[in-house]
Amino acid sequence: MEVAYQSRAGQIESSTGSPAHSGSGPLPHGQLLQLLGAGPPVRAFLHRTKSRSQCGELRPTSGFRDQDRAARDFPKQPGPLWREAPFKASFSEQTSHKTPTSRPMAEGLGEPLNSMFFLQNDTKLADRERERERERERVTKSTKLPVVAISELCLGGSLELAFLWHYRTVREEKQYLGRQMESNWNFVEELLKQSMNVQDGILEEQLRMYLHCCLTLCDFWEPNISVVTILWEYYSKNLNSSFSISWLPLKGLVNNKSPLSMLEMVKTCCCDKQDPDLYKSSSSYTIFLCILAKVVKKAMKNNGLHPWKQVKGRIYSKFHQKRMEELTEVGLQNFFNLFLLLAAVAEVEDVASHVLDLLNFLKPTFIKSQRALIWKGQMAFLLMYAQKNLDIGVLAEKFSCEFREKAKAFLVSKNDEMIQRHTLWTLLSIYIDGVQEVFETSYHLCPSHEKLLNDGFSMLLRACRESELRTVFSFLQAVLARIRSIHQQLCQELQRENVDLIVQSSLSTKERHLAAIAGALWKHFFSFLKSQRMAQIVPPSQLADAAADFTLLAADMPSTAPSDLQPQPVISIIQLYGWDDIICPQVVAKYLSHLLQNSTLCEALSHAGCVSFQSSTIRSWIRCVLQMYIKNLSGPDDLFTDANPEQAVDKDYMEQLAELTRLLFKLSEVKNIFSKAQVEYLPIPEDPKKALIQFLEAVGTTYRNLQTLSDKSAMVTKSLEYLGEVLKYIKPYLGKNISSVGLQLTYGMMGILVKSWAQIFATSKAQKLLFRIIDCLLLPHTVLQQEKELPAPMLTAIQKSLPLYLQGMCITSCQSQNPNAYLNQLLGNVTEQYIGRFLPASPYVADVGQHPVLLALRNSATIPSISSLKKCIVQVLRKSYFAFKGSAPPPRLASILVFILQLFKETETDVYDIELLLPGILKCLVLVNEPQVKRLATENLQYVVKACQVGSEGEPAAQLTSVFRQFIQDYGIRYSHQVYSILETVATLKQQVVISLISTLTQSLKDSELKWGLGKNIEQRYV
Repeated sequence: MEVAYQSRAGQIESSTGSPAHSGSGPLPHGQLLQLLGAGPPVRAFLHRTKSRSQCGELRPTSGFRDQDRAARDFPKQPGPLWREAPFKASFSEQTSHKTPTSRPMAEGLGEPLNSMFFLQNDTKLADRERERERERERVTKSTKLPVVAISELCLGGSLELAFLWHYRTVREEKQYLGRQMESNWNFVEELLKQSMNVQDGILEEQLRMYLHCCLTLCDFWEPNISVVTILWEYYSKNLNSSFSISWLPLKGLVNNKSPLSMLEMVKTCCCDKQDPDLYKSSSSYTIFLCILAKVVKKAMKNNGLHPWKQVKGRIYSKFHQKRMEELTEVGLQNFFNLFLLLAAVAEVEDVASHVLDLLNFLKPTFIKSQRALIWKGQMAFLLMYAQKNLDIGVLAEKFSCEFREKAKAFLVSKNDEMIQRHTLWTLLSIYIDGVQEVFETSYHLCPSHEKLLNDGFSMLLRACRESELRTVFSFLQAVLARIRSIHQQLCQELQRENVDLIVQSSLSTKERHLAAIAGALWKHFFSFLKSQRMAQIVPPSQLADAAADFTLLAADMPSTAPSDLQPQPVISIIQLYGWDDIICPQVVAKYLSHLLQNSTLCEALSHAGCVSFQSSTIRSWIRCVLQMYIKNLSGPDDLFTDANPEQAVDKDYMEQLAELTRLLFKLSEVKNIFSKAQVEYLPIPEDPKKALIQFLEAVGTTYRNLQTLSDKSAMVTKSLEYLGEVLKYIKPYLGKNISSVGLQLTYGMMGILVKSWAQIFATSKAQKLLFRIIDCLLLPHTVLQQEKELPAPMLTAIQKSLPLYLQGMCITSCQSQNPNAYLNQLLGNVTEQYIGRFLPASPYVADVGQHPVLLALRNSATIPSISSLKKCIVQVLRKSYFAFKGSAPPPRLASILVFILQLFKETETDVYDIELLLPGILKCLVLVNEPQVKRLATENLQYVVKACQVGSEGEPAAQLTSVFRQFIQDYGIRYSHQVYSILETVATLKQQVVISLISTLTQSLKDSELKWGLGKNIEQRYV
């Protein structure tokens, strides 16, 4: 029956023209209630309500005394969807050319109920009666608009009555009525049939409004399968439609991004409470799924499985081979959404099995183009199985086989086949993400989960690039974490008291299943991880994270580790990734940080006894600090970082190294060293280099404070264990391509090591390492070649750190258990090489004052036995820089004299200085005529004479007299004038020295006269 509505006439007539109500006046309540689908309870309720006037608002009279009290006690409910402005505007636009009235029909939709159905002014009935005949002819010619209008109006009215029935005030308090409202689904069914059977089709915005009203009625009325059937008849024919509105974008319109999002959409549809803005946020098909879920759940709750079988039969019958072949991408998405919802509310296994059968009907070409969507749908069902704690064996077997095939294709695909690789990777990533969700969602892991971890992953890992490996390793970490979490739960349950045998057996079975899954991870993932220790394909952070997770798995479940890691799998893995010197320091730093954060594991390893866990970890930390400026150990030298120290290290690595330093200083062994060194435990510096300096100095102080020989011997062994192959750590910095920041770090740290560990290096165990350090850093072949210039960065690094080496070597030489000629020789060679290399080009005292050899003496006031260093320096000067070849002076004589003068000023002059250096100074005054040299030699002579003014009884004064006496004997005859000139200078400073030389001068004069045979030399006799 087609129904027509006349907005001006206020009467309802059939499409055949017979009036439903004739005469003037408002529509009778009986016909109105029958039209709106109200049952007897609603009629009784409305008959008890009265209006203040014919045009007043309809409101309950019982329970309300005034408007304010009604507004207070009767809470405002959300208005029905057909009252919203978008509907009214859209509806008004559609009817403006259909209804020849001055008032649009939609204008009355938002008015109170009695204003919608009763005429406001009876005096206008006569005029409207004349218009009715003209209206009837035009209305009956068009079926679409009247049906739409009456459907919107009547569905909205039904919704209003349902609200009125559902909410009342009893004794001024809001309460829910305990009785179920008598429904009138038959009326709604007729409205839906008339609306959806319109020849020109129905608009999406209208359909959403109808379904939203029906969804709300489902909350108040009993479930009705017929309404679902009517709606399904429509949607089954339009399954390939996107159900979109051009001017209203939807949230997640057609394609869901992942299987998990598909399940989330289904869960949203199954919720009892829906989004009040459902019209804008969801398509009509989604609203239909909400109605379907709500009706089926309520019907099954009331009547068991019979309603579900009815719905299943209706829906299953619409899908056959021809229909499946007609599906488009959008249709396939709607297909999965429908069956996922059915699986969520009813029989999961039955629905999933039917879906797999239906997917076999798809054309191969369509499957190839839409395989990603098909995999998402299948994975969504797999996730639903896991969430419902069902066995996933059948689905896992089928899906994992498909994954293996695609992984193999991905492996054999060529790198230039980018489109094919991208397509395959899309499928593989769907599987990886889905399996991760399955593991994280499952309540427990069973043998079926092991099927998901087949050898496809072994093939996939070999074919992945860096970005793809990040995804796979992220999946691996999630699965490992889940396995360890379940294992810990099982252990806690087994440790409970009074666990019966049945429960214990069940837990043991679960543990075996878990071990099998862990074995699959060791087999397919760890073997690849082990092969990539030195490769640069896997990102260091991902490699370290995965290795740390496997280490923790080995600690929890050691029996699952492969045989090559037994019998101590944890120690074996740590040696591979934490203690091996060939591993990238970025990997080591992050890996050890993960382990040190696990206090339980650290405590167990520290007391293992088979290996020194803490000492080896300290050694690796030292290596990480020393190699902080190396990007790639196995790459060419040009991979060194060389920038400002603040920018030369990767920020992430620096943060990781600082974290490792913070954790390392919490180890008991490190704390013990600082305690024995009597160093106040300061906060950990943010700079790992400063922390390493503190640690090295604390080790040296600890050794000096030890008293017994056995303790010292053990400490030497432990200290050498800390260093390990330290020269290998720094060797990359000494290549052809120079890293200035790396050289500064290397020479600085090794200098601190040589000085602070000087007494340790004095022992026979450690002395060899000291020799190697000196030979490698200070006396390489390039240094020994005097004609070859050293690289400027290396020379700068040596200049800054040379005082530390000289001081340390001096202490070691003095503290050596056995006199070592080779060590003294090394000290002399180093001094000889770098006195000349750091001499200033111009002989100015200000420049010489920063000479590293002089700085070693200047900063060593607190170092005992430092005089041996000065003695070594004086010997080197006398032998290599102050030796005349006949009458020819040595090169750079002025600079040498400046250096000697500065040496005299900064140290106390002793007999050894006078004995070795003063003859050379006097020789400069005699043999060299260069004014600058004479001036500097005179200054040196004056400083020595002044320094020896301690009386004639002092050793320096006696030695001074001895040197002058020998000088007179050597040069008095041939260079008599120069000798007397020098003595005049000495006499002005210290007459006693010259007086003591009168006898020597007299004899020299006599010898001169005798030699020349000219008689008495009156000129010299009266000088």
